Amino acid sequence: MKLDELIALQDGVVSAEQLAELGLSRSSIQRRVKCGALVRTGRGVFRSAQHPPTHAARLRGVVLQAGKDAVAYGPSAAWWHGLLDRAPSRCWVTVPAVQRTLRNTAHEVRRRDIPAVYLTELRSLAVTTLPLTVLEAAVELTDGSMLMDRALQTGVKLADLEVAHRDNLGRTGSAAAGRLLASATSGGRSEAERLLHRLLQGAEIQGWEAQFRIDRYAADMAFPNARIAIEVDGWAFHGDARRHHKDLRRHNVLENAGWRVLRFDWHRLVGDPEGVISEIRNALESRTQRSA
Repeated sequence: MKLDELIALQDGVVSAEQLAELGLSRSSIQRRVKCGALVRTGRGVFRSAQHPPTHAARLRGVVLQAGKDAVAYGPSAAWWHGLLDRAPSRCWVTVPAVQRTLRNTAHEVRRRDIPAVYLTELRSLAVTTLPLTVLEAAVELTDGSMLMDRALQTGVKLADLEVAHRDNLGRTGSAAAGRLLASATSGGRSEAERLLHRLLQGAEIQGWEAQFRIDRYAADMAFPNARIAIEVDGWAFHGDARRHHKDLRRHNVLENAGWRVLRFDWHRLVGDPEGVISEIRNALESRTQRSA
């Protein structure tokens, strides 16, 4: 492979080792740095001046700097797999357990031996496979459950996540990943309802009833005096077209009967409980002021 081909393949980033393999001497590399053709981005890592410092270039550079057999994992791997719309602010990289890590607090670099079956190469970058990536990224992100739900909606199989979890027990965050998997398996809807009950009780909000009958439907929860109904959803990947259409009909019936409908899902209740309670309080206050 020629140098320009390698640079194009790797988002403009190359290592000193790769340059040496292409026949460039140390003095030749230094000349390119001195004239500005190559920009040093880390120890033994360079970026072509013709390529912008993109997120992809940064991640490639950190992985190359981490040394042989380094791989992107966690949020970085999730972004590389297309599960995240934005690149994380830090790079998440795994190196073999016996290998020295980067002395760079700007990035998350761990030492761990990952089974070969859970390693892959995607667009010429070594990353963890999709199932392990989903598990490890989900416990590191504040909205990790939404990432897992999104992955399950787009074709990742729950069974594959469960196998990857069993094969990698003991890793940091495996207990939290196990709890997420348990909720995903159950669908999360009943658990979400119980969680909302606890949130309301903890906030000392009264006047609500669970499974309140309105017309021919039962709202998951309702404040009858304020005519506010609350619908609770579980994990989106468990939904189907029939349930979706039923929920839409119920929503319209409640609205037409003069009820205000609030809707929350498992992810919101877990990730933003304060926001949920705030929205419920605001709705109650608005109804009270209107009736006055």
